[in-house]
Amino acid sequence: MRGVPARPTGSVEVITGSMFSGKTEELIRRIKRAILARQRVQAFKPRIDDRYDAHRIVSHEAVSVEAVAVGTSASIEERVLDETDVVAIDEAQFFDRGIIEVCDKLANRGLRVIAAGLDQDYLGRPFPPMPELMAIAEEVTKVHAVCAVCGGPASRSQRLIPKATTVLVGGAESYEARCRGCFEDRDVPRTEF
Repeated sequence: MRGVPARPTGSVEVITGSMFSGKTEELIRRIKRAILARQRVQAFKPRIDDRYDAHRIVSHEAVSVEAVAVGTSASIEERVLDETDVVAIDEAQFFDRGIIEVCDKLANRGLRVIAAGLDQDYLGRPFPPMPELMAIAEEVTKVHAVCAVCGGPASRSQRLIPKATTVLVGGAESYEARCRGCFEDRDVPRTEF
């Protein structure tokens, strides 16, 4: 259409799957490629996730990049600099529902937003706010782990310790990847956070 100025072309990309499926590694790979392309990247992680490092996004395989730990989705938006091209967010499921609007606003400003997070909670149910984040994304990549029981493709995170809260930050001591057939559906009451 003539006479209409071009809008910035931002986007939202979501990387999702179970624990140990390589979500964070894929996020880090995309961050490193953006840096190689001389794009300005800012990476964020939820303050609640301090398993490996308080100020780095770290995969289970110890691959890492610098990141800012924040407590809320609004904190991400407040910290994004004008010169930033790419915003990367790890463990998006740990943020409040405002993360959806923040990602949308940043993409509308012309930024490439890449968010990684669990698509299901420990009971195998959709893990808010990830379903809505996937719905507004231009691209969704679902990665799979290897089932710890049968060796098949795993899409679920089996909690190994009894704790009835949805949010339990942990690694191999608390979870293992399972396929649908090997996943043990434990009917534990869900506690909202």
